[in-house]
Amino acid sequence: MTRVPRLRPDDSTPPGLAARLKAAPVLPKGESAAKRIAAFLDGVEDAAVREGLASLLKAPKVRALVAGILVHSPFLAGIATHHPAHLLALLAEDPDACFARLKAEAVAACRKARSDEGVGRALRRFRSEVALLVALADIGDVWPLETVTRALTETADLAVAEAVVHLMSDFAEAGTLAPPDLKRPEAASGYIVLAMGKHGAFELNYSSDIDLIVFFDPDKAPMAPGKDAQPAYVRLTQRLVKILQERTADGYVFRTDLRLRPDPGATAVAISVPAALHYYETIGQTWERSAFIKARPCAGDIAAGEAFLQEMQPFIWRKYLDYTAVADVHAMKRQIHAFRGHDAVAVEGHNIKLGRGGIREIEFFVQTQQLIAGGRNASLRVRDTITGLERLREAGWVAPETRLALEQAYRYLRRVEHRLQMVADEQTHSLPESTEGVTRIAQFLGYRDHAAFAEALTAELRPVEAAYAKLFETLPPLAEVKGTLDLASEPPKATTLASLKDLGFTDPPAAIATVLGWQNAKSGGLRAREARERVAELAPALIDALSRSGDADLGLRAFDRLLSRHSQPIELLAILRTHPGLLELISQILGSAPRLADLLGRRAHVLDALLEPAFFGELPSDAALAARLAATLGDAADAEDVLDRARIFGQEQLFLTSVRVLAGTVSAEAAGQAFARLAEQLIKALYDAVTGWIASAHGTVPGMRTAVVAMGKLGGREMTAGSDLDLILLYDHDPNETASDGPRPLSGSHYFSRLTQRLVSALSAPTSEGVLYDVDLRLRPSGRSGPVATHLAGFRAYQAKEAWTWEHMALTRARVIAASPGFEPEVTETIRKVLTAKRPAKATLADIVDMRRAIAEDKGEDDRWDLKYVRGGLIDIEFVAQALQLVHGARHPEILDPNTMRVLDRATAAGLVKPAEGDVLRNACRLYQRLTQILRLCLVEGFDKNKASPGLKRLLARAGELPDFATLDAHLAEVQKQVRKAFEAIVGEI
Repeated sequence: MTRVPRLRPDDSTPPGLAARLKAAPVLPKGESAAKRIAAFLDGVEDAAVREGLASLLKAPKVRALVAGILVHSPFLAGIATHHPAHLLALLAEDPDACFARLKAEAVAACRKARSDEGVGRALRRFRSEVALLVALADIGDVWPLETVTRALTETADLAVAEAVVHLMSDFAEAGTLAPPDLKRPEAASGYIVLAMGKHGAFELNYSSDIDLIVFFDPDKAPMAPGKDAQPAYVRLTQRLVKILQERTADGYVFRTDLRLRPDPGATAVAISVPAALHYYETIGQTWERSAFIKARPCAGDIAAGEAFLQEMQPFIWRKYLDYTAVADVHAMKRQIHAFRGHDAVAVEGHNIKLGRGGIREIEFFVQTQQLIAGGRNASLRVRDTITGLERLREAGWVAPETRLALEQAYRYLRRVEHRLQMVADEQTHSLPESTEGVTRIAQFLGYRDHAAFAEALTAELRPVEAAYAKLFETLPPLAEVKGTLDLASEPPKATTLASLKDLGFTDPPAAIATVLGWQNAKSGGLRAREARERVAELAPALIDALSRSGDADLGLRAFDRLLSRHSQPIELLAILRTHPGLLELISQILGSAPRLADLLGRRAHVLDALLEPAFFGELPSDAALAARLAATLGDAADAEDVLDRARIFGQEQLFLTSVRVLAGTVSAEAAGQAFARLAEQLIKALYDAVTGWIASAHGTVPGMRTAVVAMGKLGGREMTAGSDLDLILLYDHDPNETASDGPRPLSGSHYFSRLTQRLVSALSAPTSEGVLYDVDLRLRPSGRSGPVATHLAGFRAYQAKEAWTWEHMALTRARVIAASPGFEPEVTETIRKVLTAKRPAKATLADIVDMRRAIAEDKGEDDRWDLKYVRGGLIDIEFVAQALQLVHGARHPEILDPNTMRVLDRATAAGLVKPAEGDVLRNACRLYQRLTQILRLCLVEGFDKNKASPGLKRLLARAGELPDFATLDAHLAEVQKQVRKAFEAIVGEI
């Protein structure tokens, strides 16, 4: 950005605002600062004021600033000429202290006034004084943009708030209102004044209108007997607007616009909260959502205003990434361009706000991305543009260089906007049409000539135009399809059928019929013309991407199901059109992973996870997952919404990890840990929520403590995409207390059973957003029967005296994942004591062999690709790890761990397993886990190598780190023989 010329330091500069001046306008040729100042001082009648000003104006920087104002701004010159004492005070006083003084004086004057006219007069004077102060601080580069716009906004806030206080007091004196506190009649009035747009964001421009919306809560309004809130608050609002915008010889306070309210042509100027909420919930539009990003209660009942905005959060911020907002907001911008005719960056006549590269494009750039992602990322929910840009950069939605360029341009353009408006206090945003007029504005900004300003202006407009076009207007090219492909002809052309055959479709006529079916849809989401147009545009690129997916026919059928299940597929198609790389990735999923394709078909919003900038970074840590989940659940409106949002979060994160496993960017071990971390965070969050819900209904049992213990794959952090949850809930409480203390008390055992059932339901019950996990409680001491929660003392006794060997085997994978404060160490120590107890090795190993034999008889062990139960499969390895812990845990407690690989590592290091056998088992475990992750991601049913798609076979070969599937199949047979041999050497023969 070209720097505005600076004034040279001067030792004679006086204190106050004058001492901080850094810039000043340039005078046109033929103008003399000395003559202008002399003429101005001649008009000052008060000798003391004249003498004070003359002294200040000896300083070159002060003289240059005041002369520039007198030459370039008839509006500011008028204020200075009519109120020279005010100019003197402003120059001599610190600007921040001066603004605080002006506000205090304005409040005092309004509180003394007894009429609407008196309040209006006090506010007009206040606004005039602030106008000169802000101009001096802005032109002189004393205040940065944020301070300038905040001062202007606080001026508007004070004006609206003091007018409301006056009117409320007047209504109370007239017997219309009966406020509980006559000194603060607005505080509990239910009367809500929302500042919208720049006013709400503390970004008001120099001569800005203010946009207000007025609501009232009829249940909170303190109406006198026989009085109705609506007519009273409508009259109050009408008087408010008159006070603010009535023009007199002193000017006006603020032009006021109430047209952002719902259906302004048919509704009163004050609308009830219930009516407003119904409107926004049913027919609210994208532009209204965008407007409410900046909404802020500025007057009246602030608490009621905050409560109203809290209720509006689900309307403003959607649960899913909202790409339809892009089209809607860009349509708004196109209307502005069509109306204003600003098709290109220019200088003469260019609209700084609405034109190409202007302020509105920066605002739309920020607000649209806030709408898209703010529902998932609460940090983006900020009102002002500059902070919004920084938050988008922090979240990865905006590149650092783009943020820097847009912020720089925004600051620059706001300065230009302010100079335009300071000329005559007009709400204008357009540069003059003539070169001479532009030159005057350039000089007002401190440029020597037209050329320097034009160069600086266009240098700021161009990056904005480019960033906006990239986001809204320039779509990336779709893939070029090899061969002749006419997908609209009926009957299909021979050349098209041949091209489809070359692209890997085994049934080209069926593929053509599927695509034609989209164009001829008479029902579902594709019956909308826009949806059919979008899918027709996308179809060739989709066909091309599917040709590389491994099974093009399977992928096309899956995409067809995806479209048919969508009641409104337009958003999905819009996402794929604007993200061609995502189309390639989805095609791979559709053509090789039916399980994920099915999830995508049922819950298309899982794509949101792939569009987050963080997708390409590291897998989220526990802390990051917990923070994101807390933010997601924090927006929930009720218990049902908590469950829905938990499911959305879980599905998206599972899909995110799954896709990265398919892409080969995440190892099987890392994926197992990531799936487990996700489950843990969801369990913790829902455990906390359920505990609170139960306590609100039934109280708590004195001294109660609870712990959720994970078993199986979750306990070992070895989960797959299809894993269920093996859980146990343990509890303890004051032995002298047997019931909860709430409004509906429950006995101790009943209380904890209810808590467990509620937690299981929160995790597994189907809602409108699907199911999180299947939950299995059968590993608790009572098994399938008996209470679902277990007292810790009973758990200890059972494990010590009654538990079978297989139950101790299961306990090797136990891990506390959620607990009351201080309870986790006690539970963990209880489990450790069981596992480190001395056992007869021979009997224990015999039990384990018997159990493995029974499983083989029940499940079979001859299917090589049944990786868990096959002879020499994963269960053999897990049984070895469990056997080692039970037999050697007493003397070697260091080997204890819920994770199979870590047990094998530690047992080998401790000499409990021969190195060769340890290598066999660990290498096999890694192989099985890699293959299992792929199979669980891709398939719902079992794997049949004779029916598997080529794409899936390629994925398995890559996971096995072998050149092809046939080699992998042969290698797998050899590995299983070696594992069974190691099992029999360590545990015993079967």
